[in-house]
Amino acid sequence: MGQPTHARKDRDWWRSAVIYQVYVRSFADGDGDGTGDLAGVRSRLPYLAELGVDALWFTPWYLSPLKDGGYDVADYRAIDPAFGTLAEAEKLIAEAAGLGIRTIVDIVPNHVSDQHPWFRAALAAGPGSPERELFHFRPGRGPDGELPPNDWPSQFVGSTEPVWTRLPDGDWYLHLFTPEQPDLNWAHPAVRQEHEDILRFWFERGVAGVRIDSAALLAKDPALPDLATHPEPHPFVDRDELHDIYRSWRRVADEYDAVFVGEVWLPDAERFARYLRPDELHTAFNFSFLACPWDAGRLRASIDTTLAEHAPVGAPATWVLCNHDVTRTVTRYGREDTGFDFAAKAFGTPTDLALGTRRARAAALLSLALPGSVYLYQGEELGLPEAEIPVDRIQDPMYFRSGGVDPGRDGCRVPLPWAGGLPYAGFGARQEPWLPQPAGWPAYAVDRQQRDPGSMLSLYRRAIATRPVFGDGPLTWLPAPDGVLAFTRAEAVCVVNLAPTPVDLPAHSRLLLGSGPLDAAGRLPQDTAAWLHA
Repeated sequence: MGQPTHARKDRDWWRSAVIYQVYVRSFADGDGDGTGDLAGVRSRLPYLAELGVDALWFTPWYLSPLKDGGYDVADYRAIDPAFGTLAEAEKLIAEAAGLGIRTIVDIVPNHVSDQHPWFRAALAAGPGSPERELFHFRPGRGPDGELPPNDWPSQFVGSTEPVWTRLPDGDWYLHLFTPEQPDLNWAHPAVRQEHEDILRFWFERGVAGVRIDSAALLAKDPALPDLATHPEPHPFVDRDELHDIYRSWRRVADEYDAVFVGEVWLPDAERFARYLRPDELHTAFNFSFLACPWDAGRLRASIDTTLAEHAPVGAPATWVLCNHDVTRTVTRYGREDTGFDFAAKAFGTPTDLALGTRRARAAALLSLALPGSVYLYQGEELGLPEAEIPVDRIQDPMYFRSGGVDPGRDGCRVPLPWAGGLPYAGFGARQEPWLPQPAGWPAYAVDRQQRDPGSMLSLYRRAIATRPVFGDGPLTWLPAPDGVLAFTRAEAVCVVNLAPTPVDLPAHSRLLLGSGPLDAAGRLPQDTAAWLHA
């Protein structure tokens, strides 16, 4: 006898979910110390339920020295005291589930913190020890071993610092990111077993899924050859050995009906799709759409390419406009260059926030109408712009490792405004939050937007509630003028006008939702989107 339809749909929730990314440190402060925490998130669960999201993805909440925003993990089974306790995390997972909201946690498998017990033991054990085999320790090159073992570049864009650090005993160790984040040796069976145990640890606590950080970087060529002389196959990106790792992970996830989303940055569509085969990862982030400029032709090409990549393996696409690493949508869309490239980030880039906000509202309706799942970064539903962080308050290592050229990622990580009339916009702090809020932050506060039917928050709430009208079927493009995107799914039509003049809407029975008002003639203005009932 087959499984009931409702049960199948419940298991397949991730194929069309709206998933809200929580950067705990900046979401809400429950104890007033200036840092967001799990108590703050628990207090705001009703807000998230009213927003209508299906799941919460938490960036790392583990014990960490916070040298890289928590992506330097010292203990995967402990919550950092700044955020709360393991018992509180368990309560949060259960309370969210009670509101129909699932939990996704972040796993960082490429590296650990230099404070992790394994690495501290490796340092103490010395060269040639079994403890060092869990990482990539090597002698240096040159007459006295004074040169790094190879020429690999840092994975922090713009950084010219080496990815090897030499110890007093002469050994060098590999860290594709910061020296405080030593890379693990995934050829070692203990590393694989440990991570499968970590997955089970969190699945046993009710976690519904795992986001895999830097998912294409884990495996390294054991010879650690120079990239300049051995560019193919790449010695540390997208190695074939990765797929066996993720197949073993998938077997663990299937025991719990849990899901994976991989952070996979790859230009090769065919190789990207390999990670999404039925026995590997369920989904992967779609970075081409996130980085795409506000241009109708390029957006359509990104959408078509994304859907074509996923079709052969039957995996759902994911759509995201922003995350904790990327310039906020409102700011980016208000610039002359509306795309995103880490290497192009610079201080003082002019931005038209009114224009950016209009486009961000239209982009919200576009992304929520596409087939697949949508990731919403905290504060995007409030239309928050990228904050300008005073140089003496910047904490992101990207800024320091670029020699002060890259402004870093702190501007999209500023604590959220909840109540316009309270100190620090109601974030909850009794003292200034860990990152300073701009002077205009209270204008974006949740309490003010809740009372305004024309606010970004109101738009997102209505859009998420209306989104099921698009069903779960494929996308069909409709004939449209240059600069206009128009497609239909089920009984609904989405139209986005990026052309310089207003356009007539296609035939429809009624207007479901608009990112802005139609003009006096009932046409769709520039940088505006509409959902229609066919």
